[in-house]
Amino acid sequence: MSEQLKQLRDQIDAIDDELLQLVSKRAGLAQQIGKIKKSGIVYRPEREAQILARIQKQNPGPISSTHIKQLFTEIMSLCRALEKPMSVAYLGPNGTFSEDAALKRFGSTITTVACDSIDEVFRKVESDSANYGVVPVENSTEGAIGRTMDLLLHTPLTICGEIQLPVHQFLMAQQTELSQINKIYSHPQSLAQCHHWLKTNLPHVSHSAFINSASNADAARQAATDKQAAAVASKRAAELFGLSICAENIEDDPRNTTRFLIIGRQIVDVSGKDKTSLILSTNNRSGAIYKLLEPLAQHSVSMSRLESRPSRTGLWQYVFFIDIEGHQQDENVAAALTELREKSAFLKILGSYPAT
Repeated sequence: MSEQLKQLRDQIDAIDDELLQLVSKRAGLAQQIGKIKKSGIVYRPEREAQILARIQKQNPGPISSTHIKQLFTEIMSLCRALEKPMSVAYLGPNGTFSEDAALKRFGSTITTVACDSIDEVFRKVESDSANYGVVPVENSTEGAIGRTMDLLLHTPLTICGEIQLPVHQFLMAQQTELSQINKIYSHPQSLAQCHHWLKTNLPHVSHSAFINSASNADAARQAATDKQAAAVASKRAAELFGLSICAENIEDDPRNTTRFLIIGRQIVDVSGKDKTSLILSTNNRSGAIYKLLEPLAQHSVSMSRLESRPSRTGLWQYVFFIDIEGHQQDENVAAALTELREKSAFLKILGSYPAT
């Protein structure tokens, strides 16, 4: 070993020792904060968003800001766990994109609670069987997740955060010969996201052989029991169920992204870059929607999303899901919401939270 190499390794060892001491010191401070807090809430989305934004801005490289964010997410996850254990419910089983989203936001030092349905995720959090839930709300290719939106209308829970997860789909099976595949399991959303690729590359598989599964991970589990079947799922699902990757990144849109919401019971404070979600309805009369949304323009509040859903209270009655930029405590947003409340037949603020 050259003297120069030894010197460099000695420097790395010294830095590792210093990092260990600093991380331990940070963890100790987190424990002290946990003792001072009286609310029992250890997850502060606005505080963590501010930390991550500051760290990424100060990042000198050569490590990418994305990887720096992942590193500090894990550090904060470890420190959170020292204050108080935390559980997060998601649409399971293990290996789903919902689990990936939960781990991306909360880090690995959490107790994950796999649920059989989106409804169960809501029930777990509503019954205090989990501290938070992670649910999909929209996909950039296939649009809104109707069941999540319907449940948001009636739940007492609030939105505490959002996660944008790039979704890459993989075709997996017990073997990699495409000609041997005669059926494909996957969640309906994933099948739709890969429709063109599947039809082009597996023309011999009939439409009736595309089988809907409760989740992508469940699709991988089913494919693991059938030598002539394949699944469309995440790379992690292939690893969990011992399947071979036949093709990767088969989504028709390479920018395919799913947006997830974090649901819980707390009110999130201002982070400096926020989003507010709400549901509202209006009476069915000419120009009603224009008049309803007019306060947003008058108070310079930007609207980033508008979706309509049947209200399920009467024929052709709808509610509107709206995302706006800013926090409900911001002066202009608060003024707009006050006017919206006066003009709407129904208004429910789902929550304000850090925007990603």
